[in-house]
Amino acid sequence: MKRLAFGNTSLLFLLSALACLTVADIAVTALNPWGEMLRLLRGVLRPDFLSVEAWSVVWTVAFAVVGVAIGATAGLPLAILFPRFAGVRLAAVVLRSIHELFWALMLIQVFGLGPATGVLAIAIPYAGIFAKVFAEIIEEADLAAERVLPAGTTAVSAFAFARLPEVAGRFKTYTLYRLECGLRSTLVLGFIGLPTVGFHLEGYFKQGRYAEAAALLAVFYVLIGTRRLWARPTTVPILLVASLLLLPEAVGGGSALANLVRFITHDIVPAPLRGGDLGSLATWGAFAGWLQPIAWNQVLPGAWNTLVLAQIALVGMGTLALLLFPLVSRRFMGRVGQPAGRLLLVVMRSTPEYMLAYVLLQLLGPSMLPAILALTVHNGAIVGYLMGRHADALDYRADAPKGLNLYAYDTTPRLYGQFLAYNLYRWEIIVRESAIFGILGVATLGYHVDAAISELRFDVAVVLILATVAVCALIDILSRRLRKALRLSTLATRLADAPA
Repeated sequence: MKRLAFGNTSLLFLLSALACLTVADIAVTALNPWGEMLRLLRGVLRPDFLSVEAWSVVWTVAFAVVGVAIGATAGLPLAILFPRFAGVRLAAVVLRSIHELFWALMLIQVFGLGPATGVLAIAIPYAGIFAKVFAEIIEEADLAAERVLPAGTTAVSAFAFARLPEVAGRFKTYTLYRLECGLRSTLVLGFIGLPTVGFHLEGYFKQGRYAEAAALLAVFYVLIGTRRLWARPTTVPILLVASLLLLPEAVGGGSALANLVRFITHDIVPAPLRGGDLGSLATWGAFAGWLQPIAWNQVLPGAWNTLVLAQIALVGMGTLALLLFPLVSRRFMGRVGQPAGRLLLVVMRSTPEYMLAYVLLQLLGPSMLPAILALTVHNGAIVGYLMGRHADALDYRADAPKGLNLYAYDTTPRLYGQFLAYNLYRWEIIVRESAIFGILGVATLGYHVDAAISELRFDVAVVLILATVAVCALIDILSRRLRKALRLSTLATRLADAPA
C-alpha cells in the first residue's frame, strides 16, 4: 500500500509539472547563446585571480558569521516556546517565508547600504528557520533525563540540565551547516549593492569579464569547501569577534531611528488608511478599492507564476537528484570516483540559485528557463548529495547485484521514501526561492515586490510580501500533511541529520 502511495504521489507531481510546462515561458530569447557560453567557458578556463577583491571575501564571511550568530541566538528561545504558543509558530513562519533579498530591500530604507542591513537581512529569516529546526530537534530528542529530575525543578533548569546536553551536538552541527547557507545568502545580497562577493560578480557578468568572475567564484567555492576547517566550535568565538570588527562602514541612510519610525508609521501603512478615520466605513471602502486591483493584477498572477515555476523546478530537482546520487556513493563510484563526485555536487549546491539564474539569464535571455534550471541544479545537488550518503549507509547482501541492477532494484526502491521526504521538505524552500526570481524579471511575486519598492510604494510591497508568506505557509502545511500521510514524517529532512 505504501509503495502504491509513493507511486501515486510521484505521478501526481510529475503530471502537475508537465501541465505547468504547457503554460510556462521557457523560450530561449538570446541572439547567440552558444557564443556567450563559449566566452564563459574560456573565462572559466583562464581565471584571473589577481583581480579578486579580498575585502569582498572578508565582508562576505563577516556578514554571514554575525547574521547566523544573531539568528541562532534569537531562534533558540523561540524554539523553546514554539510547541506551546501558536503565535510563536506563526511568527516563525512569517520570518522564514520572507527571503533575505526582500528583507534587505526593506531594511535599506531604514539603515542604508551598511552592516545593519546585511546582518539583519540574514538574521531575521534565519531566526525563524532556527526556531523551527531547533524545535524539531528538541521534539525528536530522547528526553528520559527529565523524568529523573527532582520535584519542583523549574522549566529553565529542566531545559538547561536535562534537554540541552542531549540536543547541543545537533544544534552545533546544524548551526555550522547554516553558516554555509549564510555565505550563499550573503553573496546574493551583493546583487542589491552590499559590498560582498556578489557585488563584484554582478559587475563582471554584466561586462562579460568572465575570467575575473571565474576567479572570484573559485575563491567562493574554496571558502565553502573548507568551511569545516575554519568554522569549528573552537574557532567560532574568534570568527565572531573578528567579523564584528571587520564589518564595513554604513553608506548613507541618515538617522536609523527616524527612518524606522517613518517606515513603520507611514511608509508601510496602506495609503487609504494614512490619517484616515479608522472608524469610518468610507475609509475602509477606500481601502478595499485600493486592495482589489493589487490582488487581481499582481497577487494572483504573481502567485500563479511562482507556483508554476516552483512545480517544474521541484520535479526537475527530484529527477536530477535520482541521477546524481550514485556519484557520491562509494558503493557505485569506489574510493577513487567518490571524491570527484562529491566535489562536483559540492560545487553545484554551493552556487546560490539567484546567482546561477542571473548567469543563465545573460546566456539564455529573459524567461522562466534560467530560474527553473538554477533551482533544479542547486536543489538537485543538495538532495543527490544526501541520497548518496544514505546509499552508503544501507546494508547490502554479499551477493548484491552491480551497476544498473544495483541502482534500479536494490538501492533506489529502498531509498525512495527518504527521497520523497527530502523533496517534500524542500518544496516550501523552492517556492520561497521562486518568488525572488521576479527581481531578475520573471513575473513571479518578487517581480511585483521589486517594482513596488522601486516606486517607493512600500505599502503595496508589504501586501505582496504577505501574499508570498501565505503561499509558502500553504505549501508548508500541504508538505507536512503529505509526509504524514505517506508515513515519512520521522525520516531525515536536513543535511545535519543525514548519515555520516
